[in-house]
Amino acid sequence: MQPALERFLDHLRSERRLSEHTLAAYRRDLLSCCRFLQERQIDDWNRVDNALLRQYIASRHQSGLSGRSLQRELSAIRTLFQFLIRERCCRHNPALDLRAPKVGKRLPRLLDVDQANQLLSPPAENDWLALRDHAMLELFYSSGLRLAELAGLDLAQLDLRQGEVRVMGKGSRARILPVGRLAREALQRWLAVRPETPGPEHPVFVGQQGRRLTTRAIQLRVRRYGIEQLGQHLHPHMLRHSFASHLLESSGDLRAVQELLGHSDISTTQVYTHLNFQHLAEVYDKAHPRARRRTKD
Repeated sequence: MQPALERFLDHLRSERRLSEHTLAAYRRDLLSCCRFLQERQIDDWNRVDNALLRQYIASRHQSGLSGRSLQRELSAIRTLFQFLIRERCCRHNPALDLRAPKVGKRLPRLLDVDQANQLLSPPAENDWLALRDHAMLELFYSSGLRLAELAGLDLAQLDLRQGEVRVMGKGSRARILPVGRLAREALQRWLAVRPETPGPEHPVFVGQQGRRLTTRAIQLRVRRYGIEQLGQHLHPHMLRHSFASHLLESSGDLRAVQELLGHSDISTTQVYTHLNFQHLAEVYDKAHPRARRRTKD
């Protein structure tokens, strides 16, 4: 079973051009399934049936795995069997009718406009570290970049004169995004003190030795600023959510927000309409005479 699994992962890497992060998730989920099957003396994908996969999902659910994670694992298993059928290694897809337990739709956490302004206030000191971190935060919020997109950003992708940044998103889909005035100013201040890079690459955000910042290092810096400036944990995706929600609230153009975020399906973007309705509902509950809760009978 392992050789077929490795061919599938090679297919994801070479033909579908998935990121290493996504490939690692596929490998982890499918190896977990393989271990379950091997414990039951199953050594051929053709011997896997619907009942066996139901047992596997039930065992994962009992071990505490969330419904969202189970949905992801089932998606990986379905995709694997589609590949095996295409390659004539298997005759059927036993995962087609399986469904994970339903999960409530979680709305993403975000900052309100006042919190965003507080977080992005220019640093009092002009040392290179403060200038770099401020430029990262501004670019996250200005252009709605994903963490991997910001970490992988090179100087050649940045055009501050035109106010544009070109990124390569999920599925190797390129998109050009506007960079706001304050983000351009923060980037110009950072690039003026940015250390030289030792190799052929020219990443935008580097450490003191001129080497590209890892995604983990960026996460830690963003988290630190959230605690220092706002007194709360902050992660890069929260800035992306805030960018999308604030833009949609101002423009009302869902399709434009979809393009800027790089979502292939507009249903992914529609979560931000729920966020805005939630905000309107809170305002209504606080302000409308018929909605106020009575404190006294």
